[in-house]
Amino acid sequence: MTIKEVVRNYSKRLKEVTHIPAKEVEILICHILEKNNIWLHLNYNNEFTQIKTLEKLLLKREKDYPLEYLIGKASFYGESFLVKENVLIPRPETELLVDNAVEILKDVKDKTVLEIGTGSGVISVMLALLIKDIKIIAVDINDDALSLAKENAKKHNVEDRITFISSDLYTSIDKDEDIFMTISNPPYIADDYKLPKNVKYEPSNALFGGKVGDELLKNIIDETSSREIKYLLCEMGYDQKKPLENYLNNFDIDQYSFYQDYEKFDRGFTIEFK
Repeated sequence: MTIKEVVRNYSKRLKEVTHIPAKEVEILICHILEKNNIWLHLNYNNEFTQIKTLEKLLLKREKDYPLEYLIGKASFYGESFLVKENVLIPRPETELLVDNAVEILKDVKDKTVLEIGTGSGVISVMLALLIKDIKIIAVDINDDALSLAKENAKKHNVEDRITFISSDLYTSIDKDEDIFMTISNPPYIADDYKLPKNVKYEPSNALFGGKVGDELLKNIIDETSSREIKYLLCEMGYDQKKPLENYLNNFDIDQYSFYQDYEKFDRGFTIEFK
């Protein structure tokens, strides 16, 4: 079969899994052949000989196994990042968290940013790429995540500006460390929430934030305030704005704001402490 025929025939198997079945088959073919999308379409009428390899990948994808894990990469902020099992897959809405941080950091120099729960490292790496004069400390409790984040920092040539530390929130961070901003996309889903099938393949400790879901967020707010860090930027759940806004009444704050994601759901906040 030609590549064109393979895409047409095999995309039928993914119609119940994705709204872009043909596109996903193309992505898998590019992954197998180690080619890009431009090459694929220029060679659409070429014979495709690796059907068995494609079928193995499709068998997993049919069971909602994430496409990003199958191809070992994900796009974030227009850049390609490595992804692996047992590490959270980057989401497009987290780009907004980076945008908000850049807006604050672009006019300051030589400041230290702490990222809590770095995962694959996409936030820290992008900040290092976008802000020249920056020092970043990136922490996670997942050794697989830290290893992957280091790989991504090296891939994007910013490993000299990011220090990776194994830490549960602030636990391993020296209290004398002069941190200007903390940024985090922490677990914020309630423990009893029923996840979509594809998300179940991702690490639960990067998703579930406690019985209510906002417990870790509140812990981060507490500790950030007690350490007298100027800024805190976090992603959050769509239904957490009101309880978190009420919680902020307990702190001495200059100003705060919430933002929405691409689907107009409440998705995160910025706090400037006094």
